[in-house]
Amino acid sequence: MSLILAIASHDDTVRLGIELGRRLVPGDLVLLHGDLGSGKTTLAQGMLAGLGVTGPVPSPTFTLINEYDVNAASGGDRWRLYHLDLYRLRDDELDGIGFDDYLAPADGISLIEWPERAGSRLDTDYLLIEITATGNQQRNIRVSRAPTGTARFGWLDQFCYGQ
Repeated sequence: MSLILAIASHDDTVRLGIELGRRLVPGDLVLLHGDLGSGKTTLAQGMLAGLGVTGPVPSPTFTLINEYDVNAASGGDRWRLYHLDLYRLRDDELDGIGFDDYLAPADGISLIEWPERAGSRLDTDYLLIEITATGNQQRNIRVSRAPTGTARFGWLDQFCYGQ
């Protein structure tokens, strides 16, 4: 199951992020794949806005991991969002940041930019978002689930088909 969207602007990317962010729950792992400048951090900013984060959301390119407190929309439960950027890391350096602890954390959500740097470690359920620049601000964004066959991210069916 995948959804492919043609996005016309920066603001549309943020709006999509907000809609996706509203559907995330603790334990979710979201992989953001795309070239430099494709809009991964912009989409992450929208997702955080959809989760109620109101402050600045800088790229974790140099810090590697940014953490945010999130209030669950369903009732005031608090949890964490971990935003990781693996661009500057090799697979053999991931243990140094405790990478495996961020895969489907029970206490929050993980958004990972440059997931291809993690190699074979991503063998769990995830939502994959692939961003391809097609013009100055235009993007094609493909949203799909991991091929694990589980019901996690089942809301993607509703998002696609309105079921």
